[in-house]
Amino acid sequence: MSNAAAANATEAAPPAKSKKTLIIIIAAVVVLALVGVGAMLLLKKKPAEGEEGEEAEAPPAKAAKADPKAVPTFAPLDNFVVNLADRDAERYAQIGVTLEITDAKAGDQIKAFMPAIRHAVLMILADKTAAQLIDRAGKEQLARQIQRETSRVLGADVEDLEGDAAAEAAEDPKKDAKKSTKKKKKKAAAELPVRAVHFSSFIVQ
Repeated sequence: MSNAAAANATEAAPPAKSKKTLIIIIAAVVVLALVGVGAMLLLKKKPAEGEEGEEAEAPPAKAAKADPKAVPTFAPLDNFVVNLADRDAERYAQIGVTLEITDAKAGDQIKAFMPAIRHAVLMILADKTAAQLIDRAGKEQLARQIQRETSRVLGADVEDLEGDAAAEAAEDPKKDAKKSTKKKKKKAAAELPVRAVHFSSFIVQ
């Protein structure tokens, strides 16, 4: 080989080597870029999957049940003064009523429906005679009626609160009608927004 040819070969070698190095560098940059993008996608995807997993594993929400041991909430009403239904004499009653309710939320509801609640209680009282309110049984019956009607105003379904137990006892004569009625009333009353009615004063004249 002549000196001129050898010089040409020596000059041609560096460009080929430079191209190879450039390709390697570009490939390395592309690989690094792909790895970076993949890492970013994985980091974004994992938290999202974790959130979905938490939602899927979370137990369904259950309706809160009233705790019988919880301190009761009371809603006192203004005193009622009403003429009674006696025909032989003019009699009237002055009665203080306090409602025992399930929770503070029911208390807010009572405030919102107060005019309708007072109307319901007054209608019950105006239909009574003095004789019906004098004894303990009459007062207990009045308390149950107020409980039922105030619960009705608050949206509770109380249509068959007293009728269902009697009908159930009639279908099965072997059952104790009084026991069945008391059990049914107690169960139904526990589900009403007004749990009980208490009298803070009771005057009949």
